[in-house]
Amino acid sequence: MVLLGPHHTPLSNFVLPSFISFTFVLLSQFALAMVPCYFSFFPFLAKLALSALLLLAVTGFGGCCRRLVRVHASAPAFVFFNVLFIWGVYVAVIREAIPSLSDVVFNLELSLLMIGYYRILCSDPGLVTHQSSGLDKIIGNRDSEEEELSPSHVIHEQHSKEAEETGYPLTRRVRYCKHCKAYIWGFDHHCPAFGNCIGQKNHALFMALLVGFIIAEASYVMLSTQFITVSRSIGETVLESNPASNLATSTMLFCLIQVLWQVVFLTWHIYCICFNIKTDEWINWRKYPEFQLTVQCQPGHTLVETKFRNPYDTGILSNVKEFLAASKSQFWCTC
Repeated sequence: MVLLGPHHTPLSNFVLPSFISFTFVLLSQFALAMVPCYFSFFPFLAKLALSALLLLAVTGFGGCCRRLVRVHASAPAFVFFNVLFIWGVYVAVIREAIPSLSDVVFNLELSLLMIGYYRILCSDPGLVTHQSSGLDKIIGNRDSEEEELSPSHVIHEQHSKEAEETGYPLTRRVRYCKHCKAYIWGFDHHCPAFGNCIGQKNHALFMALLVGFIIAEASYVMLSTQFITVSRSIGETVLESNPASNLATSTMLFCLIQVLWQVVFLTWHIYCICFNIKTDEWINWRKYPEFQLTVQCQPGHTLVETKFRNPYDTGILSNVKEFLAASKSQFWCTC
């Protein structure tokens, strides 16, 4: 048995999806390597756009193939193998042109990234069961399609103590995840890339890991650019026909694409923290009565309108303090 997220998954159900993910990592990276090889005359922004289109095409092709043969890939494994591929290209190709200090820093960044990635895979986002105090009060929010909780979902004994210390009762903002079929305390969203729900107990780790990915990928973009610059300065033959330089360029484009969308993603989560709202609550606010404000369209008329309100928003500074206070005791113990 291996531990993936808050659930135990048989090893046999993990090997095949991981192999499929590994195959599509190689396929997508090979497709990206064609950009600097055959489109070297394109401007940089055109190469970036073409690389993004290729990634979308490979992703769509992979999804069609998986549905056709009725097998599923592992999103966490896909992320893991992409990081390993980037790391491998760095060690085999780029490292030779990088100063020792920068080399040490980048390898440290990737090492810490892998440790954090493992921790969030195995972390408890804040699982709650029927045995948890006060859960029955929020059962009514569950959709008819949502299933009963599995007896295997065991809440940690320290939840009640932590709730008292942080001021978060277990009945506050407990939401149901349809992917995990479980109630999550402080549920924000289910993250396929991290193979786990993001909730009260691992939200801070999620934010730190997201920042870590951005820093590591931005560092790779700078180091690979430095390698390409050095390669040109020493007068190598046609740069675009050099397989090593092609790999450096294609992986640099890949990391830059990742940085661009991850910065947007990080900005969204910072916004949510500042205004004390979860992603799930923003998308599905009509499911939760506390976010609904009923007002009359016009005085004296019976027509009413349901508007959005955020009862948890107490001001940006207060919201950030609340997030940090709730996360302080959870970040280092997430495992």
